[in-house]
Amino acid sequence: MHSGQVNSPGKPKAARWFSLNYLPTILAFFIVIAAGAFAEHQNWVVYKAKEREAVAAELNPIRAKLEANINGDIQLVRGLIATISTEPGMDQNRFVELARNLFNEKSHLRSIAAAPNLVISMVYPVEANRKAIGLDYRKNDDQRAAALRVKETATMVLAGPLKLVQGGEGLIGRFPLFISGRGSSNNFWGIVSAVIDVPLLYKESGLLTVADTIDIAIVGRDGLGKDGPQFYGAPAVRTSDPVERNIYLPAGSWQILAIPKGGWQLEPPNTWQLRLLVVVAGLFILVPMFITGRLMEERQGNIEVLKQNKESLLELSYRLKIALDTSQIGIWELDIENGTLFWDDRMKELYGGRHLEGTYHDWKKALHPDDLQQAEAEFNDALAGAESYVSQFRIVLTDGSVRYIRAIGSKYFGAGGHQKIVGVNWDVTRDVETNAILENAKTQAEAHSAELESARHRMEFNALHDPLTTLPNRRYLDQILAEMSVQTGGADFVSIFHVDLDRFKEINDTLGHAAGDEILRHAAQVLRANTRDSDFVGRIGGDEFVIISKTGRAENSDTAMASRIIEEMSLPIRYKEQECRIGVSIGIAHQTGTDEELTQVLVNADIALYEAKRRGRNRYEVFTHSLKTAVIKSKQTADEILRGLEQNEFVAYFQPQFCPVSLDIIGVEALARWDHPTKGLLAPYAFLKTAEDINVIADIDQRILEQALFQLHRWEASGIYIPKISVNLSYQRLHDENLIERLSQLTIPTGRLAFELLESISFDESDYTVLSNIERIKNFGIDIEIDDFGTGYASIVSLLKLTPRRLKIDRQLIIPILTSPKQRQLVASIIDIGTSLGIDVIAEGVETMEHATALRELGCYGLQGYAFARPMSANDLANFARERKWMAA
Repeated sequence: MHSGQVNSPGKPKAARWFSLNYLPTILAFFIVIAAGAFAEHQNWVVYKAKEREAVAAELNPIRAKLEANINGDIQLVRGLIATISTEPGMDQNRFVELARNLFNEKSHLRSIAAAPNLVISMVYPVEANRKAIGLDYRKNDDQRAAALRVKETATMVLAGPLKLVQGGEGLIGRFPLFISGRGSSNNFWGIVSAVIDVPLLYKESGLLTVADTIDIAIVGRDGLGKDGPQFYGAPAVRTSDPVERNIYLPAGSWQILAIPKGGWQLEPPNTWQLRLLVVVAGLFILVPMFITGRLMEERQGNIEVLKQNKESLLELSYRLKIALDTSQIGIWELDIENGTLFWDDRMKELYGGRHLEGTYHDWKKALHPDDLQQAEAEFNDALAGAESYVSQFRIVLTDGSVRYIRAIGSKYFGAGGHQKIVGVNWDVTRDVETNAILENAKTQAEAHSAELESARHRMEFNALHDPLTTLPNRRYLDQILAEMSVQTGGADFVSIFHVDLDRFKEINDTLGHAAGDEILRHAAQVLRANTRDSDFVGRIGGDEFVIISKTGRAENSDTAMASRIIEEMSLPIRYKEQECRIGVSIGIAHQTGTDEELTQVLVNADIALYEAKRRGRNRYEVFTHSLKTAVIKSKQTADEILRGLEQNEFVAYFQPQFCPVSLDIIGVEALARWDHPTKGLLAPYAFLKTAEDINVIADIDQRILEQALFQLHRWEASGIYIPKISVNLSYQRLHDENLIERLSQLTIPTGRLAFELLESISFDESDYTVLSNIERIKNFGIDIEIDDFGTGYASIVSLLKLTPRRLKIDRQLIIPILTSPKQRQLVASIIDIGTSLGIDVIAEGVETMEHATALRELGCYGLQGYAFARPMSANDLANFARERKWMAA
């Protein structure tokens, strides 16, 4: 192997430039570049400094005027505050007189308001701000926090600039005012608010007069300094390396920023003149040096070419010898004109031995019988006119073995003008056998690949489909929604049906999971049968299904399909001689526009499904925006109820019950109230329905019961005797199998606690849990009372069966007794029936003393209503009972 390599004229140009001939030129080039860059940098530094100085010269007077004007306005307001502190009882006229003097001064004040005890009572100018008089900062959500911060910190607070309701912008300063009290203490008088007219401030500070020369921005709203938000100028100024100056305010600071109009110049105006000068000077130095290097390179190149040609000839001869010795390729040559054929030794070895003469007969004799005709035809074609010869054939050796030979040749004209063909033969047996092995492996690999592809398709199908119903699953649904969101266009709008099976859980729990599976398969068949082939039908979990239909805006078609599904689903299904019935609730949502996300349409369908279930199940509901609003509001209330339970916001309020003769308190009713953190005290109508929907009524009942028992003991400890306390017991609570266990954990005074049951509860004899709990409640010494009697299911039979201690006549029956003889007689009959059965009768809704007198005459046992007392907290009830305030009424 030849180990040396010399440079040649054909080497890459990049390498030639770094030869010793061009080294001085290269060094000089970099020196010129460095000198030019240094000169340009120094020119830029000087120009930049001058440019910033010019901007600063225009910015400094503006900064000084802004600071002086704002501080001057603040000082004027402080003077007014000093006067108010000496005249704390100042009226509006005196305030107007003093404020007018301020406005007569050269100021930028737009309005002033004084708020003694945080209530605005004095303003100037009066007409423009009359509506503000009487504003209580403590009750104003927008201004309460800022006003209280001024009071608590006892320092002035500067806010803004802000957009004003009456138009324009204003800088609002709120000043605390303290009046000297006895000793060294100061009493808080109130706050004084002043609004500075920001446009006038900008104008008189010269901010608007420089708009043609520099761009200005101001940051630090609310006096937050350089880290505060920007409120004046373009945002780009802040990020353009501006000249910065601070404006110091009585409460914080602003930062004013400025750049030249249109931004900083990227380069000095004389940059290109300087660059041209550097280029010209460089050319005077570099061109002569380059020409000299070029001449020296050409001389060395000529010498190198001569040396390289000589070495190339030696290399070529050496390589040819090695190739012929090691290639195992046989070489042959045929003189076409006289038929002389030449084989080298390697050719003879390929065909069976060195004893061969290497004639055409030897070649033809060695050919495999099956390849003889084709091989001769290809060789004759080459002789006849083809420029090249390419062939592959088999030969049979003397020992019977077969060898594959590949032959190529090419025509040329030799010495004397004879046309010859020279070629090579080499053994490709191993290549052919390898190709056969590879081809077989390829066939097997393709078969294996087809098998894997089939398995992949099966896995993908299983991953995207429900194995029970073979319907698409939730993952497939997500893909479909994503694809349809991209493809949806024109009038091809989508409708989504969210389907939920009714009574499926009961079947699954009673007949087993096999029955449940059969129901799900049946439901899938019904859905497929009632949808189009182009519709998407999927099971997304449990007993929930989704249908996606491209029906445009054909709402009638959607509701018709829903009706068909509901009707067919309601038909009985036989499972192992057992007849099963299910229902279906459907929520329908329509895509209203191509820009509406299909995931949102699915959410809307879910909301409609929720409404269908709420309205009784086995029906469909179509989504509307009012429905969404109602559901969101209901969910918000539900979330707040759950949070309220966690925060113990549900409290007991108590309404006393009185003897109509002695007017003594004979008991109290504990009522649930929600002490909402923002909405205040809420009555049950505001939360009871939602609490029932989310199944927390029992929790609320339990908390009211615990609070009622605690207060009963507390009142007794303070010397206040309440004979009996009544607590409402909901149907859910009455149906709770754990009710008795939870009651056993409480300390219940015998005969002093009663549970009120709504008359609207149906006391069905088949409801074993309810009847059992009522009997066991009585065993605890707890009385049973029937509430709202006359409006529900209670009958004489119910009274005999339940044997309540009391019944309460609903206020709807009590209110008309003063004007309606029939109503009066009805109430008298209820009192008589109760008395005959040994049941104490209490009248609810006694709102006037005339009602109380009439009920006393009818023999009513007790009175409860606003005529005597409203529901009140435990502390208020204690004071009420102690002071006996109702006796005065």
